Amino acid sequence: MSPMLRIRREVFRVSQAEMARLIGTTQATVSRWEKGLSEPPRDALERVREAAARLGLLWNDAWFFALPPAATTEALPAVKERPAA
Repeated sequence: MSPMLRIRREVFRVSQAEMARLIGTTQATVSRWEKGLSEPPRDALERVREAAARLGLLWNDAWFFALPPAATTEALPAVKERPAA
């Protein structure tokens, strides 16, 4: 599993479309990153980090390269409820 796929599923716990919205890109771009067809540019990685901070999620930049085993990430907090617009 690619680091970006695990970040989305296990840290953010959102769909590709929601991840794209959070970091200002398209769902197709997120899909390409997850499949390893392209690499996210540095500014996209910064936006992922910023989105994690906005949502109050546990974060470590090393996860861009390799996430800890899935058993370790099970203890991550769920995404906080977003206030209704």
